[in-house]
Amino acid sequence: MMRGLWTGATGMSCQQTQIDVIANNLANVNTNGFKKSRINFQDLMYQNLRTAGAATASGGQLPSGIQIGMGAKVVAVEKIFLQGDFSHTKNSLDMAIEGRGFFKLLSNDDNIEVYTRSGAFKLNKDGYVSDSDGNRLQPEFAIPAKTVSITVASGGKLVASGPDGAELGSVQMQLFDFANSAGLRSIGRNLLIPSEASGDAVQGNPGTDQFGTILQGYLEMSNVDVVGEMINMIMAQRAYEIGTKIIQAGDEMLQMTNNLKR
Repeated sequence: MMRGLWTGATGMSCQQTQIDVIANNLANVNTNGFKKSRINFQDLMYQNLRTAGAATASGGQLPSGIQIGMGAKVVAVEKIFLQGDFSHTKNSLDMAIEGRGFFKLLSNDDNIEVYTRSGAFKLNKDGYVSDSDGNRLQPEFAIPAKTVSITVASGGKLVASGPDGAELGSVQMQLFDFANSAGLRSIGRNLLIPSEASGDAVQGNPGTDQFGTILQGYLEMSNVDVVGEMINMIMAQRAYEIGTKIIQAGDEMLQMTNNLKR
């Protein structure tokens, strides 16, 4: 059986996964805080028919060898944590992180700590600052009942004020970062959880060390570049088409071999 048939099939499989990744990126072009994914390919093993540098029968040395590649495979699909653009919402509970860092939430489902870049926060029935699914922002803070205004400084101090402007309560918000953000595992709903690859979360105040600052009344938009994704889609389509041509050519060669007559 021709080796090229299987090699072409591996390339088609890779491009099919590439299209899946691009589709997810484009589907989330308007998802707040979404970070696009990038697929990485790797060539497969090689069949060595002649080793470079081997001695010849006449005592010389081969300047190059013969290696036949076996195709390609998907080795990683990683998140790209580039800063997204900002959308001005004027909502006092909308917050965007300018720079590095994540908000930490306590999940309602299984009481685990999750992380997000989406700062579209709201108040739950008990007055706690939460996301759209009711996951509470950490450290937890309940807005007092008589609050008429909420201000968040770039350094992360959230202050709830009453009708007379007096402070009714405040909390110092925290940001969290990881040595390898690309190692975080997405679980949907704009949420991420740590993995062995990401390392442990590092906590700090906004605007200190490597942490970014907080912008109140803004939301970070998706960092998906629609034009770039469309170009990648065209390239993936053409690469997939080339793979079909390889298989078609191999099939025609096998057909000609089968039709040979003595």
